[in-house]
Amino acid sequence: MKNIGILLSGRGSNFEAIARNIASGKIPDAKIAVVASNRADAGGLAIAQKLGIPTIVVPSKGKERKQHDQELFEALQPHNLDLICLAGYMRLLSPWLVQQFPQRILNIHPSLLPAFPGLEAQEQAFAYGVKIAGCTVHFVDEELDHGAIIVQRAVPVAENDDEHSLASRILEQEHLAYSEAINIVLEGKFEIVGRRLVRAH
Repeated sequence: MKNIGILLSGRGSNFEAIARNIASGKIPDAKIAVVASNRADAGGLAIAQKLGIPTIVVPSKGKERKQHDQELFEALQPHNLDLICLAGYMRLLSPWLVQQFPQRILNIHPSLLPAFPGLEAQEQAFAYGVKIAGCTVHFVDEELDHGAIIVQRAVPVAENDDEHSLASRILEQEHLAYSEAINIVLEGKFEIVGRRLVRAH
């Protein structure tokens, strides 16, 4: 049984999708061991508690990044995590924390990286006039929205879309893509060649 930790700062709809897919067997032999947040008022914590998942809060306000990440690391350690999934975690991880979990931290981003990194990616894509948007699940490294790509899903932009309709369709694909990426990583049959994730057959 593999232990997954979730980091979130808000409601964490991707966390809910991962939890559903574990419960239904779409992510086999895994459980969410802990949900951690830097905000005590994050809606995802209440959802985790309803599901009987342990929760921890490591407040980040007024702390230097590395100090906060060391506290977070100490809080996560007892849960023996095989994988950490960021689900709307609104803090950049320090290089030190990333190094504690090499190729074991995943993030999902609502664009086809390397296009539109950072905040409000759907709004950026819509304003730029792209015809195809989407989402990317990638390993977290020391740079923002940068690590090797595991899964991408494309979402065509319709003529009558606005930012909100586009964002909601991208979110549907995020919920599918994240679980697909978790299965790839937990199965472990891949290698990173340069920036490319190559799956073994």
